[in-house]
Amino acid sequence: QNMLEELLIHKPDDPIQYMINHLKQNNDDAPRICVVGPPASGKTTVAMWLCKHLDAIRISQETLLFKEILALTREAKMYKERKQKIPNALWANLIQERLSNVDCIKQGWILEGFPENQEQAWMLQSSGIIPRHVVVLYAPDTVLIERNSGKRLDPFTEEVYHTTFDWPSDPLIQQRLVKPEDLSEQEMSKKLLEYHRNFPGVFQIYQKVLKSINADQPSMDVLSQVLTYVQTRHRSAAPFTPRILFCGPPGSGKSLQAALIAQKYSVVNICCGQLLKEAVADKTKLGELIKPYIDNGYPVPDNLVMKILAERLNALDCMTNGWVLYGFPRDIEQGEQLQKSHIIPN
Repeated sequence: QNMLEELLIHKPDDPIQYMINHLKQNNDDAPRICVVGPPASGKTTVAMWLCKHLDAIRISQETLLFKEILALTREAKMYKERKQKIPNALWANLIQERLSNVDCIKQGWILEGFPENQEQAWMLQSSGIIPRHVVVLYAPDTVLIERNSGKRLDPFTEEVYHTTFDWPSDPLIQQRLVKPEDLSEQEMSKKLLEYHRNFPGVFQIYQKVLKSINADQPSMDVLSQVLTYVQTRHRSAAPFTPRILFCGPPGSGKSLQAALIAQKYSVVNICCGQLLKEAVADKTKLGELIKPYIDNGYPVPDNLVMKILAERLNALDCMTNGWVLYGFPRDIEQGEQLQKSHIIPN
């Protein structure tokens, strides 16, 4: 699914080579996460914690402007020095350039504070930057204004602390903490107003992969909720043919569960023992071969069972609707034979 998305976005001249390169990268499970929210909602804390936990690369406005040496960094810094707003297109190009580096491709990325508005979100999408998970932190404005006044930064580690809620125990860290620049209540109210104006547009674009998390609760609760969400896989809309295998000891309820699943999802219900009896009753060639074993109460050889099973599972109804199988395999050898016949449950 990811490869198909990439093909549609990038439209490469040589699609076969593109697909080979994609598979070589083996990065389909690498995190692609956006952490957004109003000022002082805890985006930096969450993004840094996720980076440590998932071994991904954190990208924020600060890292793009002051830590990276990218072709467009100088241009963006000039806007900053003149106290002008950096254009959305420039931010999008900076992010695209950074995300095309090997570390981001291999390890995955966490975008902190991006996108800020709908235009940025569209630009990121048109560049092929599509997050799998978007985490939105929220809290009442009064709480955010209060938090903002006690916010302190560690210039060495970039970690964020708070005079009331999260003060470091290490005296060395305490000494080097600095107050961020834009801390006035007026400035904060202005930023909150801008955020509330822009957020509905971002929500509209990412609503299928977005989760809102209340940031006005203990930090460990916030972090555990974020981690639980970013480790979930979204349900694919691609067509899916179920191939279900039920295993368990006698009397554990395999036949009942298989019947219920078959009924609910309209898949073909196959009991291995029943299949062998039907083959004998229908007097098929294979049925004639296994009849003496069944009549004398001996186990039917695996290769014969496998032939009957493969024939049934490759029938049109099973290939189209999917199947649920129980009664086979009963041991490792039978399991391996199933794999060799390319009958692989999903």
